[in-house]
Amino acid sequence: MTEEFRTFETTIGGRPFIVETGKMAMLAGGACMVRYGGTNILCTATMSAKPRDGIDFFPLSVDFEEKLYAVGKIPGSFQRREGRASEKATLAGRVIDRPIRPLFPKDMRNDVGIVATIMSVDPDCQPDVAAMLGVSIAISISEIPWDGPIAGVCVGLVDGEFVINPTAEQREKSRMSTIVASTADLVAMIESSADEVSDQEMIDAILFGHKENQRLVAFVNDIKAQIGKEKIDFPSNDPAPEMYEDVKALALDKVKAALDTDDKRVRDERLKPVYEEVHAALDVKYPDDIAKIDDCLYKLQKFVVRRWLLDEGKRVDGRGIDDIRKLTAEVDVLDRVHGSGLFSRGQTQVLTVTTLGTIRDSQLLDGIDEQDTKRYMHHYNFPSFSVGETRPSRGPGRREIGHGALAEKALLPVIPSVEEFPYSIRLVSEVLSSNGSTSQGAICGSTLSLMAAGVPIRRPVAGISCGLITEGERFMTMVDIQGLEDFFGDMDFKVAGTSEGITAIQMDLKIYGLTEEIIREAIEKTHKARMFILDEVMLPCIAQPREDLSAYAPKMLSTKINPEKIGDVIGKQGKIIQKICAECDCKIDVEEDGSVFISALDRANAERALLMVETIATDPEPGSIYRGVVTRLMSFGAFVEIAPGKEGMVHISHLDVKRTERVEDAVNVGDVVNVKVLEIDDQGRLNLSRREALIEVEGLKADPLPERPPRRDGGRGGRAPRQF
Repeated sequence: MTEEFRTFETTIGGRPFIVETGKMAMLAGGACMVRYGGTNILCTATMSAKPRDGIDFFPLSVDFEEKLYAVGKIPGSFQRREGRASEKATLAGRVIDRPIRPLFPKDMRNDVGIVATIMSVDPDCQPDVAAMLGVSIAISISEIPWDGPIAGVCVGLVDGEFVINPTAEQREKSRMSTIVASTADLVAMIESSADEVSDQEMIDAILFGHKENQRLVAFVNDIKAQIGKEKIDFPSNDPAPEMYEDVKALALDKVKAALDTDDKRVRDERLKPVYEEVHAALDVKYPDDIAKIDDCLYKLQKFVVRRWLLDEGKRVDGRGIDDIRKLTAEVDVLDRVHGSGLFSRGQTQVLTVTTLGTIRDSQLLDGIDEQDTKRYMHHYNFPSFSVGETRPSRGPGRREIGHGALAEKALLPVIPSVEEFPYSIRLVSEVLSSNGSTSQGAICGSTLSLMAAGVPIRRPVAGISCGLITEGERFMTMVDIQGLEDFFGDMDFKVAGTSEGITAIQMDLKIYGLTEEIIREAIEKTHKARMFILDEVMLPCIAQPREDLSAYAPKMLSTKINPEKIGDVIGKQGKIIQKICAECDCKIDVEEDGSVFISALDRANAERALLMVETIATDPEPGSIYRGVVTRLMSFGAFVEIAPGKEGMVHISHLDVKRTERVEDAVNVGDVVNVKVLEIDDQGRLNLSRREALIEVEGLKADPLPERPPRRDGGRGGRAPRQF
């Protein structure tokens, strides 16, 4: 233990939150171990000594490192060690990144690395929100320049009451999971998934979390005051003011003319000669800072767009402030997929494809939470051609993972349960063209695709974004922001939901935070826009989920059997279940709780397999009728297998509605026949009747039976079902 070791303590959600400093990671710029219940996280913040050369951005990295020892697991990989970050770890890193990034100096070029290492996990204490507060403390006490601190909590809605950082049991019952991050005065970040909550419920939840955050920011400031290091100076990378004024004098009118169009391609073509003219005029004057001339041109475009919006209420493409770009919706775009939906908003275009699979196709998860499988998956792809560029595809990055997760959480509340719809569901959103808000286009296209595929979603979901421009106390919001308004604006406030309420929110900021007034206005505007998209575009395209699945989709049936009968259904070395699959051309998955899922391209085959499974798992009752296969002929009757491993005898007198002299005159081996269970003897043997089944099923008239009742020949007429 070092002399600098200190502890600080508060409570969050009724549980102790303890911060330890001066004990671990002493060479990092700032470090602390936070203990929230049984969740332990080491949070560090470190900055490079010198700026990185040749870059025009602030190089910040935020890593949320999941360690499987934190939950007593050994990694399932071949090398038995943690590999690339899981999607949940990537998303947690993004949630931490978004509120802290705007508070760093924008002209700083020193690398800053933030690492939250999850070392122990208590299911009642979510590591992502605990890590957010720990990271804020680590940066605050370091020498890194930063205008924090921030604090973050998760707000749940349990039995009509808001709860801070709900426990695992409370999260199961909660109607929302809303992470709110705040500075001392403003809301800095919102990330929410919700079960169709009202606008007012969402606003109240945000303000409820913000109030708790203000208390926690004061807690962090107290730690900073006691042990915080002095912040260091850094060389600014901003262009010299005189360079910007030179660029402005040369290019202001030309930039205005270039930007004044609703076509991104035209705008880019118009800007090329402007860049060339400015460089031709100023490269000689600023030979050591040529790259910063481009920074000035970017800054000039930002100036023009923001002045148009704030002073003239004018948008780049000529729309009104609350107007939405031209919308189109289409389904069945692709021929042999299970479902497809194409959604376009201006020059943003997203095609989503739905694929249905068996429960066996669910994704296996190897993470630090208690979820180990996922049957609904949403993937988002953003190829370079969608923005008119060329670069090699290297797989999904943090942005693609984040946008796919946002679409997934927006749609999850309307996805039917496995009992209602026993399928795994995979959605893939392909961005074909991008000019702002592709994640919300993915949500709309996904709704179309799901309904076209016949997935019985509870209600259609639409998404829209709201932008923001601020200047001092002035602000203005605008709906459906395109690329330039996103690049040069202060906010991208994405809201998705149904006609009944909000299902997801993601708010990204480039400023310190939002006031309550801005939040209310953004939610109100996005509500109106969502309703317009649903009523005027999506529902006229496809009003409800189709009743029938695609001919190329598997037909899935499910049932639940007594778990003690699972062995009978599977059979020794899997012989019984393999026989059913072969005969019915199907796939069968059996869960430990007795749930059985059957899939086949032909529904009749799936129904036949289901009947077989239920017959094996359920003791036949006298009077029930089954469809079986004749397996053997004897002089006194025929044996009929009503399901693999379940066989009974039909006496010759019960083979037909008329008198039968020879068994071969009525049936042959391999015939498929209906039989009725007459009795089950004390040894479990089945006595069957084809005669009674013909009378009941086909309505045939029968000759009278012989006076002497049928008897088993030597007691061998039937045998007990095979045991496996």
